[in-house]
Amino acid sequence: MELHCVFAESRSELKTAADGNDITEHPHDHKPKSFLCTVCHKRFTSRQNLNMHSKTHTGENVYSCTHCEKRFSSPAGLYRHTNVHAGKYKCTECGRCFGNNSQLAVHRRTHSGEKPFECTVCSKRFTTSGELVLHSRIHSGEKPYKCHVCEETFSRSSTLYIHMRVHTGDKPYKCSLCNKSFSDSSSLQRHKRQVHSNSRPYDCPYCGKLFKTSSDLKSHVRIHTGAKPYSCRHCSQRFMQFSQLKTHLLKSHNEGTWLTCNICQMKFSMSRNLKEHLLRHEGVKPYVCSQCAKCFCTMQNLKQHQPVHSDYKQFCCGLCSKYFKHKLSVVQHFKKCSVKLRFSGV
Repeated sequence: MELHCVFAESRSELKTAADGNDITEHPHDHKPKSFLCTVCHKRFTSRQNLNMHSKTHTGENVYSCTHCEKRFSSPAGLYRHTNVHAGKYKCTECGRCFGNNSQLAVHRRTHSGEKPFECTVCSKRFTTSGELVLHSRIHSGEKPYKCHVCEETFSRSSTLYIHMRVHTGDKPYKCSLCNKSFSDSSSLQRHKRQVHSNSRPYDCPYCGKLFKTSSDLKSHVRIHTGAKPYSCRHCSQRFMQFSQLKTHLLKSHNEGTWLTCNICQMKFSMSRNLKEHLLRHEGVKPYVCSQCAKCFCTMQNLKQHQPVHSDYKQFCCGLCSKYFKHKLSVVQHFKKCSVKLRFSGV
């Protein structure tokens, strides 16, 4: 019997159901790896290894660590993880521990700066072949992991696993400062940094502007470099932001699905934009300023408000070099400057 990996309806139960389309066995194939996963086309030497691998497409993690309750899809994964707690494979540079020697070797590249794997499309380099494979999906648009509830597709199995919590309502990560809950740990850490902290540790090497997250900085730097890493596979048009590419695919090539507000029928290309829009209808303001406790509907509105509590002025008028806290202020000032210069004959 051939197997097909799917998510179960219940969040507490993930199953592997029968289906003849996803995993193919080649009984007469004499090659060392004759078991094929047709989700990602990876081959394995035995059906047992194939069945173990199939769990990576569902996010099924049934083996739990007794030390930290982290879960794994295989006993081997759990065993490697226990080495972290034992400190068997420890980095001499920073003291961080790993599950095996190969993971430690990859980690050491972060100290040496070695990136042996290069993307043939944009020449970006990576420390591991796995990172290169995931990156290549940006150019190819490949998303092999599909949600069986809403049919949204993902490039990573881990992203699909976290996405399923949208349908189950599971939010296991809670903020200790405001009790807001999140579906994944990275969202919680980002929330703490953006909402409850004024720290801006990432500065732009071109203009000195400060940012709270490295992703915000990377997005900003493209303004200076002109880099457009996201390309359309239909017309080869390139974009600075993934959201721009997704909107382009919807508008120009009818690829994907518009997300529609069931109250006002307004359409969105990104789920997070729809979520923030729905908050306006509900009157909910989940983003709280840590300085004055003022509440906002969106993170963008909170970011625009936060400079009120800071002496840092990040927006510069290109005509007189005067700095301002808010983008709107510098725009209004720029207009006045333009009028003065025009009448002065400069």
